[in-house]
Amino acid sequence: MGRRSRGRRLQQQQRPEDAEDGAEGGGKRGEAGWEGGYPEIVKENKLFEHYYQELKIVPEGEWGQFMDALREPLPATLRITGYKSHAKEILHCLKNKYFKELEDLEVDGQKVEVPQPLSWYPEELAWHTNLSRKILRKSPQLEKFHQFLVSETESGNISRQEAVSMIPPLLLNVRPHHKILDMCAAPGSKTTQLIEMLHADMNVPFPEGFVIANDVDNKRCYLLVHQAKRLSSPCIMVVNHDASSIPRLQIDVDGRKEILFYDRILCDVPCSGDGTMRKNIDVWKKWTTLNSLQLHGLQLRIATRGAEQLAEGGRMVYSTCSLNPIEDEAVIASLLEKSEGALELADVSDELPGLKWMPGITQWKVMTKDGQWFTDWDTVPHSRHTQIRPTMFPPKDLEKLQAMHLERCLRILPHHQNTGGFFVAVLVKKSSMPWNKRQPKLQGKSAETRESTQLSPAGPAEGKPADPSKLESPSFTGTGDTEIAHAAEDLENNGNKKDGVCGPPPSKKMKLFGFKEDPFVFIPEDDPLFPPIEKFYALAPSFPRMNLLTRTTEGKKRQLYMVSKELRNVLLNNSEKMKVINTGIKVWCRNNSGEEFDCAFRLAQEGIYTLYPFINSRIITVSMEDVKILLTQENPFFRKLSSETYSQAKDLAKGSIVLKYEPDSANPDALQCPIVLCGWRGKASIRTFVPKNERLHYLRMMGLEVLGEKKKEGVILTNESAASTGQPENEVPEGQRAGEPNSPDAEEANSPDVTAGCDPAGVHPPR
Repeated sequence: MGRRSRGRRLQQQQRPEDAEDGAEGGGKRGEAGWEGGYPEIVKENKLFEHYYQELKIVPEGEWGQFMDALREPLPATLRITGYKSHAKEILHCLKNKYFKELEDLEVDGQKVEVPQPLSWYPEELAWHTNLSRKILRKSPQLEKFHQFLVSETESGNISRQEAVSMIPPLLLNVRPHHKILDMCAAPGSKTTQLIEMLHADMNVPFPEGFVIANDVDNKRCYLLVHQAKRLSSPCIMVVNHDASSIPRLQIDVDGRKEILFYDRILCDVPCSGDGTMRKNIDVWKKWTTLNSLQLHGLQLRIATRGAEQLAEGGRMVYSTCSLNPIEDEAVIASLLEKSEGALELADVSDELPGLKWMPGITQWKVMTKDGQWFTDWDTVPHSRHTQIRPTMFPPKDLEKLQAMHLERCLRILPHHQNTGGFFVAVLVKKSSMPWNKRQPKLQGKSAETRESTQLSPAGPAEGKPADPSKLESPSFTGTGDTEIAHAAEDLENNGNKKDGVCGPPPSKKMKLFGFKEDPFVFIPEDDPLFPPIEKFYALAPSFPRMNLLTRTTEGKKRQLYMVSKELRNVLLNNSEKMKVINTGIKVWCRNNSGEEFDCAFRLAQEGIYTLYPFINSRIITVSMEDVKILLTQENPFFRKLSSETYSQAKDLAKGSIVLKYEPDSANPDALQCPIVLCGWRGKASIRTFVPKNERLHYLRMMGLEVLGEKKKEGVILTNESAASTGQPENEVPEGQRAGEPNSPDAEEANSPDVTAGCDPAGVHPPR
């Protein structure tokens, strides 16, 4: 049941970042030519209406508005990445350029309203329009705005995310030191929000906190990796486990092994998705109460597992995009009841001023798919016991029910603020769960310095959800910490452990799903690879070299990655129980002809903002005009750059460099956010290694509009270059280019890894 339910969720509940389907326009758009030949889906379901009218989740007199809103396409919403220093510049660019161009515009007979900020989202970082995503994608008049959104999304500066999906991370109230678990994370919109919150202070390259993002679906984990990589954080790890049985991890604390409890847990569970009808219109014809009845047990198991791993005083947010109390209040009530006071619902009514929501309900009934109602467990015939469980009903004890404060749950209805439907509950842990009252610390051996530690990412296979009846017994839901301690010691002391390898190799009997990942190997402290890098870039003594890792055990190390100290701790102590899909950001890449230079590794743009605070050499300060030239021309000669830039570059040896732009506060018209770029100092020229979308982002922030690209010459055409007299100058004459066949510039340009001066994405592709 669990795996089938998960598959159903993947079909019915696509997140905003998933491939944009063309189905959201529905009947009204079909007449205007947006339907594309697909049969029209009638947006009616009598059973749906009967069910929710009977449960009274919609205030009296608002049912018509509720149904009208569900039949309208969902408006496009976007969120500006808040932790990046140029968030204000993006906001300025949106307000003063792209939003102004939408004024007085009509598309398909519909007047385009100027986008407005979401009143409840802090600092005007989230916006909504009255345009559906399909019209935004297809309309010629909106092409420029759509291209901007696509490009900035790919660069990680904007997330196109449904409005209600932004709520759970905000209610988690994350701080940079928090250890966070995202239990059902793919495709990753909420995960990126959590990462942003960790990096609230951009002057701290390594926050103390981290995010472990999990998903049961191996393929969707790679979508999650792609989303997380856009933010270039060393504090994110993507793992692949069944959330209802996600392993409990351990960390080393002052030489002692201790169980890892999370400060914040996001529990956005698989659901029937009837709150997404506005964008997933298949739900209209497929909706039955059976979906909710089948998912309830899985949702309760996931929430229970999350509560077990939450630290005392920690906060867990449970959320669904379903309006059904069987998936919402029933799960929360059952979890509170079995916690025996260890959990309580937090009152968050004043935490998001401006957000309209309905309080959770305290009474509901259960309906079968054929319309039969049951008011309590005692009335359910024995033949229905496999489908309907006692945890689906509200508690009979009215005093106990009142003490739960289910009215503190939040249900967002679509017609109140033109959104999707959603449910959120915020739980705070007051003490250990009753079956885990004894929480002794793990008494493991002191974690000695491991020189070269290979981590095997292979983990357990997905487990089928257990029988619901077993779920209700504490012996099933909780694993005693004493047993965990013994198991950990057994693993640490078993005879299979080789020198320098953390954890045993995977069992031959273990069935692995999905792709086999490369290992995670930390660079040994005495590795001869590092001193030349340290010297070449004059790295600060505080540089955390122990956090460097590679993804290979044999041959040359081609890429070097970096994780935070805390994630290193997690990796080293849990390789035998975790299936890690990805972690770390790329900070250095091996040059194709690295041995010819003082350093075999060049800087990677992906990790430059993390690495820059530790670099004290090979930094060139550039002006805004220099940045424009460097980003629009592939290999500009020194003479094209300012004299200040040339004077800094002329005495540097060939090789990788940092190009830093510092804003001039005296010139308010200039770009007011710092920029750090990776470059290469050649014989007579400088090139940048920056991904194309990131180049376009910086050019837009400087007020340039990209018109096209001359791939042969490696030139990006902008409105400035087009306005200049004559043809763009060919900056690298054929004779001179041919005269430097062995230069790194030429080699890198012809390398399969790098085209047109762009840094490769750095995400490990599926094998």
